[in-house]
Amino acid sequence: MSTSTAATPHLSSVLPKHILTSGDHHPIVLAEAKRRAASVQLRIADAVTAFAGSMRFVYLHAVVFAAWMLFFEPSPWPTLTLVVSLEAIFLSTFVMIGQNRQAGFQQAKADHDFRMSDQELLTNTELTRRVHELTKEIHAHIVGVTPAVGTTADTATVATAPLGSPTS
Repeated sequence: MSTSTAATPHLSSVLPKHILTSGDHHPIVLAEAKRRAASVQLRIADAVTAFAGSMRFVYLHAVVFAAWMLFFEPSPWPTLTLVVSLEAIFLSTFVMIGQNRQAGFQQAKADHDFRMSDQELLTNTELTRRVHELTKEIHAHIVGVTPAVGTTADTATVATAPLGSPTS
């Protein structure tokens, strides 16, 4: 059961472009993307995390650190050490935000899957009951025995068997 963004055009204003362009998604994915797009703080955290997890981030830092060490500060680079330490603190915070976001998404998806599984179990149980009832009706029609209410076809056959037969 997926929801198309074409059917809900208002989502185009709040969903990230990669969600919109890749087709249908699970309802939980759409709900989580909508929730994250609605919060400025979460959009900023997502943007920083996406950039910090890219090779552009690595290349930019390699160039900046090399330039800093060669042109701006003499060895042993105390200011660079301070800047890198502060950056590590902030980046680790963004990593934790990303992990919390992913854990929340996984929990929402697990809850949704559990509800759907539980609903399917109830449906399957009802279908199994109906098949059992139909089987009893077919058996009664073929054998010519009408089972009493509250009994199965097997017990009805035993109850109507003549005395002295092997089933009694």
